Amino acid sequence: MPPSTPPRKRSLDQRLFQEARHARGALITSLGANALLGLVIIVQAVLLSQVIQRVFLGGENLAGVSSALLLLAVIVGLRAILTYGGAAAAARLAIQVKNRLRERFITHLYALGPAYRQMERSGDLVLSATEGIEKLDGYYRDYLPGIFSAVFLPVVILLVVLPVDLLTFAVLLVTAPLIPFFMALIGMASGALAKRQFAEMRTLGAHFLDVMQGLTTLKLFNRSQYQIETIRRITGQFREATMRVLRVAFISAFTLEMLATLSVAIVAVEIGLRLLNGGMTFEQALFLLVIAPEFYLPLRALGAKFHNATEGKAAAERLFEVLDTPLPDTAHADALPVPSVLRIRFEGVSLAYGAENRPALKEVSLEIAPGKRVALVGASGSGKTSIANLLLRFIEPDSGRITVDGVDLARIPAEAWRERIAWVSQSPYLFNTTIAENIRFSRPDTTDSQVIAAAQAAGAHEFIRQLPQGYQTVCGERGLRLSGGQVQRIALARALLRDAPLLILDEPTSQFDPANEADIMRELDRVTAGRTVLLITHRLSTAIHADTILLMDAGTVIEQGSHAELLAAGGAYARLVHSDRGTTDEA
Repeated sequence: MPPSTPPRKRSLDQRLFQEARHARGALITSLGANALLGLVIIVQAVLLSQVIQRVFLGGENLAGVSSALLLLAVIVGLRAILTYGGAAAAARLAIQVKNRLRERFITHLYALGPAYRQMERSGDLVLSATEGIEKLDGYYRDYLPGIFSAVFLPVVILLVVLPVDLLTFAVLLVTAPLIPFFMALIGMASGALAKRQFAEMRTLGAHFLDVMQGLTTLKLFNRSQYQIETIRRITGQFREATMRVLRVAFISAFTLEMLATLSVAIVAVEIGLRLLNGGMTFEQALFLLVIAPEFYLPLRALGAKFHNATEGKAAAERLFEVLDTPLPDTAHADALPVPSVLRIRFEGVSLAYGAENRPALKEVSLEIAPGKRVALVGASGSGKTSIANLLLRFIEPDSGRITVDGVDLARIPAEAWRERIAWVSQSPYLFNTTIAENIRFSRPDTTDSQVIAAAQAAGAHEFIRQLPQGYQTVCGERGLRLSGGQVQRIALARALLRDAPLLILDEPTSQFDPANEADIMRELDRVTAGRTVLLITHRLSTAIHADTILLMDAGTVIEQGSHAELLAAGGAYARLVHSDRGTTDEA
């Protein structure tokens, strides 16, 4: 059986229209209002030409044409209502599509997990979720309804003009395609320029966020002036890209206006000449002169709105690039519940990062027994944090498998598995809210006494109590109002409050001095009794508390055993211990 052909990739316009279909009500209302508006415009032209014919050539007075004038006023009012209604529906369409896209974008980023975010620039993602989505407003508010009007109204007018005057029909039919043709030619250039402009804006936004986050470092190393020059240069590039886009937009508007004006002039000249020679009636000529500008109006308007479309599509490319990023395979049709016994095994697990397939783990096999404390030690880049990310289901192994009491971890729903885990990262994140809320984040339903007990276990209660507002003290963004050690203690309290059977601690004592580290480790021994603990650390003084120590190097486990066993073996771990002791004594 031949392999099935992959589905044809949809164009950007098709995808954007597909998004509009999710706001079906607003889309139908907008298009329906524009369709009715086209019919009303034709009726208005007919009534206007009839009234002028009856007054100037028929000699009728105001009373004779009062009913026709009243009907014309109703038509004009209906045109205003339809114009407003179509614009309001188009605005509602844009709002609904933007809200849905923003929700999908944020949800997808959340589902991609921290591993994806670490490979992207935060400022770029923030800009795409805010300014990038906002740039679609013009596409859905103006351009999409404009396409329908530019197709529907000219076709209807051509059908009406055909039986009235064949020559005018031919002139309209020949000149009408000139506007879309030149619009497409200009659009090819403006599209590339709009992409470059949005790319420059992404670079500027991402760099500016980087600078703001690293402001302390810039001041410390006296590099503020250098960054000012860099921002000035990037801003200049963005300004030049914007001016190029605007230059093309203005040229486009001028060209399309000129084409439309010349086309109307051609129609007016050929009608005027035939009217003077008696080739048509006054009412016919007047109707054609009134309807000719309306014929070109939606085409001219579409040309003016084309700039919004190119900007919107440039932003949409980045949005869909993120949305098309495949999610980690964390869901299975044959999903299984989390086993009651957390005996974790890595069986020949390999992992590589990025498009360049940079190896992180190479056929790692290890076991974390239930209720035991396992320490991962090794140099930076040896693969310790990758093991934690695999256990947290932020990433999936490229080969091999991870089992929990014999059950493949990939068959356990990620959310259910994470309910059994408490985690303290190497760089813990505190939200800009109170200390109590940050600790309670892992279990929102806990009491104040439970929060205090967790803080005491993490050695945080004493310093919190000394703060002016105690547990109601606001931490600041990323915990900037607290010291590194205080942030780490609060994050540890948050993990302990979760009371999960598996505790993953990534460098939990890196901010502590030896005395505080010993106090914390003794308290951890007490509160984690009976729970499984994975301890990732550089400090051998922390690792010796573990039941099993796994020494990693270059993505593989090279030694494993207890502290005493590894020392007796006299291998790499023993040399590492002796080296560490020598360094400590020397200090």
